[in-house]
Amino acid sequence: MAGENVDSGLAGVVIDERTQLTLAEVCGACATEAETIVALVEEGVLEPSGGEQHLWRFTGLQLRRATVAVRLQRDLGVNLAGVALTLQLLDEIESLQARLRALGA
Repeated sequence: MAGENVDSGLAGVVIDERTQLTLAEVCGACATEAETIVALVEEGVLEPSGGEQHLWRFTGLQLRRATVAVRLQRDLGVNLAGVALTLQLLDEIESLQARLRALGA
């Protein structure tokens, strides 16, 4: 096996907060239907830029939120209101942890 070129079949894309993704790209990345993402927008979980649905653009941070939201719904059966609350609490925890790090604790 030494010297053998092995293709693992893994590929990745680096996405940051400046990345702009379409609704279709977010759906593909989350393996979900557009209706699910639209419902997350309507619930206020996601806030895309662009006024109309076909103009929506999502950031890398919103993709991360969408992924967590879809997993909460799919894996745990959490409803939209529960998803929104969970993400709000996770944001608050992250903010508090950042404040603690800033204080050197």
